[in-house]
Amino acid sequence: MKQSKVYRPSFATASDPRVRQTREALRGALLDLLQEKPLEAITIRDIAATAGIGYTTFFRHHRSKEELLDDVAAAEIKALFELTLPALGDTDTRAGALALCHYVAQHRALWTSLLTGGAAGRLKEAFIRLTREFAEEHGSDHDWLPPEVGVILGASGTLELLTWWLQQDAPLPVEQLATIHERLIVKPLMQTAPD
Repeated sequence: MKQSKVYRPSFATASDPRVRQTREALRGALLDLLQEKPLEAITIRDIAATAGIGYTTFFRHHRSKEELLDDVAAAEIKALFELTLPALGDTDTRAGALALCHYVAQHRALWTSLLTGGAAGRLKEAFIRLTREFAEEHGSDHDWLPPEVGVILGASGTLELLTWWLQQDAPLPVEQLATIHERLIVKPLMQTAPD
């Protein structure tokens, strides 16, 4: 799948607090709206009104609502990924799994919106991309598992587990979720070649 280049208007005042404030308002508005309805039912007018900005102001920051969603998803995946690097290395898989699960628990409303409100595909793409970059940079000790397969299984498994957990009326404790993530997803992908 070809990745489209993210549109970034060139602002002479990119560090202007008003620009940052508007971008944050747009992100927050989209996340609020995703809690109410799927992305397909949200219009740019809805986002602008919820953010408290003019309709045309939206287009100074993003070309489409999908691009705004990509921006939100990429920022969250990056934050989550940076917390879980230990789970992707061979140092402390438990610490990485706990960091991931605690982060999602602390930002439960946001992640519920992202994973169940129409952004799951985009999150998966961003997570796979970052995981692939990490794997390329750090290499792999597996001659039996193609790196691409490990990346896809790890990212998909992580996001499916989190989605399931966020949909539960009585979710498992974070520590138990971390144990499941470590034992079911992380450790099997780190094992040496099966006999």
